[in-house]
Parts: sequence; C-alpha cells; structure tokens
Amino acid sequence: MQLPKQWIKQIQREAYDHQWQWLYGGTAGGQAARHIKALRAFEDNFGVDAPACLISAPGRTELCGNHTDHQRGHVLAAAVTMDMLAAAAPRQDGRILLESRGYGRTEISLSELAPKKAEEGTTAALLRGMAARLNERGHAIGGFEAYVCSDVPAGSGLSSSAAMEVLIGSIFNFLYNNGALTPVYIAQAGQYAENRYFGKPCGLMDQLASAVGGAAAMDFEDAASPRVARIACDFDAMGHALYVVNAGGSHADLTGEYAAIPEEMGTVAAAFGKDVLREVDKVDFYARLGNLRGTVFDRAILRAMHYFAEDERAMALGRAVEAGDVEACKAIMLASGASSMNRLQNIYPAPQADERSVALALALSEEILAGRGAWRIQGGGFAGTIQALVPHELCAAYEEGMRAAFGPGCCSRLHIRPVGGYLLKEEEAHGE
Repeated sequence: MQLPKQWIKQIQREAYDHQWQWLYGGTAGGQAARHIKALRAFEDNFGVDAPACLISAPGRTELCGNHTDHQRGHVLAAAVTMDMLAAAAPRQDGRILLESRGYGRTEISLSELAPKKAEEGTTAALLRGMAARLNERGHAIGGFEAYVCSDVPAGSGLSSSAAMEVLIGSIFNFLYNNGALTPVYIAQAGQYAENRYFGKPCGLMDQLASAVGGAAAMDFEDAASPRVARIACDFDAMGHALYVVNAGGSHADLTGEYAAIPEEMGTVAAAFGKDVLREVDKVDFYARLGNLRGTVFDRAILRAMHYFAEDERAMALGRAVEAGDVEACKAIMLASGASSMNRLQNIYPAPQADERSVALALALSEEILAGRGAWRIQGGGFAGTIQALVPHELCAAYEEGMRAAFGPGCCSRLHIRPVGGYLLKEEEAHGE
C-alpha cells in the first residue's frame, strides 16, 4: 500500500500502463484518469494520510447455459473489462466504511454479522454477508474504508452485484489474507451473501465468472466444488464483436417468474426421484415424457427439454470458441436463443402483458443481423438484456439501430478480461 499522492505520482509517470494494457486491452486508454479520480475521491472521503491499495473486480457475461447452473449443469461465461474499482485501506476499529460513487456511504460494524431483514437488497447486506461467511470459515476479516466506482452499466446484465461481491471478497483477501483465498472460494462466499443476506436466490455462475476471469467453461455437477476450465476466447479475432443490449423493462414483480424456473425443473427431476435435472438420464426423460403429463405442468416439461439441450450447447460453444469457428458459435447462440424463447419461456413475463422489451430487442437484432450474426436472451430473462454476436462490418448499423430503439446508453461492446479480482501491483512501479 502507498499514499494516494504516491499512487498518483506513479500513474502520471505511466508506471502502470503495462498492467492496464494486459487487464483492459483496447479499453485501457482511460484507466490513468479513472484511477487518479478514484484516489482523489478516496482522499476527499478518508483523508490524505491513509495508505491505500487499488483493487478491481469485473462484470460478467453469460455466453451459453441459460438457467442450467441451478440444475448443476454446464455454463460458458466470461469476465469483461467493464469493472468495479476500489481504493481501499484497512481500519483498526472493526468497521467498514464504503463510499460508492453515485450511491453514497454504507457503514457496518463487524461486531454484528447476523443477517438483517431491513438490509436485504442493499450493499450493507453484501458487506455483512461476505464478512460473516469468511469469518465462520476461519478466514481473517477486518475493517476497511474504501471508495468504489463502477464502469459496469446499471441494468446491463453484466451482474454488478456479483462484481461487488467479488470486489468485497478481494478486499478482504488482499488486506487480511495475503491473497490466499481462491477465486472459487470468493465466488461461493459471494453466492452465500447474496442468498442469505441480500435476499436473492441466485446460482453460482455470476460470481464464479467474475472471480475466475477470462472465458470459463463451468461444470456444476459438484456444487461445493465446481470444475472450471479456462478457454481462449477472442471474438474480435474471428471478425465479430460481442454486445449486450439493455432493452430496459422493469424487473419489479418478476421474482416469482424467476423462481418458477428452478422450481418447475425441480418437479420434473422429482418425478424421476432426483433432486436436479443433471441427475436425470436424458434418454429416460424422453422415453417417459408422455407419462409426465398430468403429473407435472407442460411448461415444466418444456423447461426440462430446454435444460437438456442447453447443457449440451454450453459445452459445444466452448469447443467452437476454442477452435475459432465463428459460424458454429453463431449457430449455437441462435439455437440457445430460440430454446430460451420457446422452451424455457423467459422472454414474455406473464404478470406484465405490456412488457415485451427483450422480445423487441431480439426481433430488431434479427432484422439487422439476419443471416450474418446471432442473438439470444442473457441471464434471468423476462426483462433486461440480450446478447448479440455482430460482424465487424455491421457494428455501426447494429449500434445505431439499438440506440434508436432503446436509448443512447443501451448498447455495450464487450471485451474479455483475463483475470477476476485484481490487486494493482505497486512494486513494479517502484522498480522503474
């Protein structure tokens, strides 16, 4: 750690440009100004005499595997260069003070680690939940003060909550555990905090993609110890760009829609005496499909059909990405999107007959990209974001079409970040 003014002096000498180039690739250009701004905000909030470190954690994108993780299936996901950045310093009084750009200050005491109902859905819940999980597992925790700014666009579908959890876990990791906590462990602690404290029954995919970094093929057969394999992924080298489009739409009153997906898939698994669909034999499922009707809802059967095919697609996309086969990538993405619409049915929210924003974004993508690119829902669905793979020569037209329909900030071009939670290495600068 060093004083903010020392960081700023080294940044102005371009001492960290090589780290940023590795971390952010073609989007590294604005990082010097961004880090200086964060350091000065840290000084404004916590004083000029507190030695600090600089830690970041990325957003994530789901490439394939829509609603497969909670059935202990396969997912292909990737960390992206849009991230959260913190200037952080330890405190000795057992308190956490987190100042977040645009959201104000959150304070908690580490002497109170039990969940608080009133904190659900807040940053305080994530701070308290992460600290509680690390503490109960015997890892070191301690107070800190931090200024946090985020380049993960709100509502972008890049999982700002997972990025925040990984950022908090990384702060504890680097300040109090000498970097010994593994990415998988930090991801699991983040899921625990989000489930038990934040009040959202999410799977592990979001946190794992953010914590591991790069593009990662994930296998959730053993939920306590998921298998993760990093794969090389460069869509730009294949002549295409990856986008997410925030189509807007409200997630209010949609919790039941999200919860129904794992619940209904679970009813099909239970009909076979199993807990999740991963444990059900696909051939047996189709052989007995007719007998399932009347025992479970038809929609549950359709959602199980989606799971079996989507699970295979997630693995196939990983192979296509590694092979650099962009035509196969697009075919798999289109099949994934069609299955989410027709079988998983997470495009049209039943409680909101007038909410069709993601359907409109998918239809508009088809109009612009038909025969040239690919498009699919991303994440939970019903409202929010879609994903598209766009040939470079169509990028301008695609961005123009999306922004005309959904607003100037709707369309984000993604680049894959090679690592999850990252501590900027000051010693490299000192050696110059």
